Amino acid sequence: MPHQKVSKDTVGAMSSAIPQKLFQKFSQFIYDELGIKLNDSKRTMLEARLQKRLRVLGLSSFEEYYTYVFSPEGMREELAHMIDVVTTNKTDFFREPAHFDYMMDNALPALVDGQPYGRKKVRVWSAGCSTGEEPYTLSMVLSEFGETCPGFEFSILATDISTRALQSAVRAVYDEQKVQPVPLALKKKYLLRHRDKHKSIVKIIPELRNTITFRRMNFMDNSYDIDEPMHIIFCRNVIIYFDRPTQERLLNRLVSNLVRGGYLFMGHSETLNGMSVPVNQVYPTIYRKP
Repeated sequence: MPHQKVSKDTVGAMSSAIPQKLFQKFSQFIYDELGIKLNDSKRTMLEARLQKRLRVLGLSSFEEYYTYVFSPEGMREELAHMIDVVTTNKTDFFREPAHFDYMMDNALPALVDGQPYGRKKVRVWSAGCSTGEEPYTLSMVLSEFGETCPGFEFSILATDISTRALQSAVRAVYDEQKVQPVPLALKKKYLLRHRDKHKSIVKIIPELRNTITFRRMNFMDNSYDIDEPMHIIFCRNVIIYFDRPTQERLLNRLVSNLVRGGYLFMGHSETLNGMSVPVNQVYPTIYRKP
């Protein structure tokens, strides 16, 4: 760390506003590296989130923070923390439940029937997995489907840019309030209560955790390092943070990692209208590669 932690008095004296030129430098770097467009309306949000890092590092101004984060030491030690605070990690178990119904009733039967020589292995990618609620939901649904389809196997790749979110996902420990959307029968089957009943936390069972590979990935990278194309990609409420040209480029790259006949699930507030992406809509916010 570049300095000793500052006192409460010093914290109170910290600069609370990012100078316009400095905001532009931060926002340009964030756009270049992460594809996230921060216009002036996001300035207050960025100030509030970076203030947390100033406090941790004992810095008294955003100028000091900028100098540090782009120094050789800062690029090594701090850059990942900055990325963590500027990316949004909002997710829930069984978010947009119609997607999981469609996957169980339509997508999975179509994929299994379409596989040659009776193979029943399905690869799923949770792109932008945040703290793990989505991939664990997927694992529950896929496990349930497997009970109705002898020989069915699946694997899940879960990626995110935030190391902090991924660490939380790997721990697989959640507050009981967080798992409320999980149907009761699935809670009993796939969640473990804490031994201390006074602690209202649960943990995902090992059998589900073992179906998921968590990996850090930046959508702005030239290559996604995907060994085999996916049958299903969930990329929900991720592209809303990018501008339109970046969205189209990103979606085409995602679809290039999808098998023919594979499915792309998008968030309810996202649309492919007006974009040149080689998929057909089969249900609201669900697309299939011809």
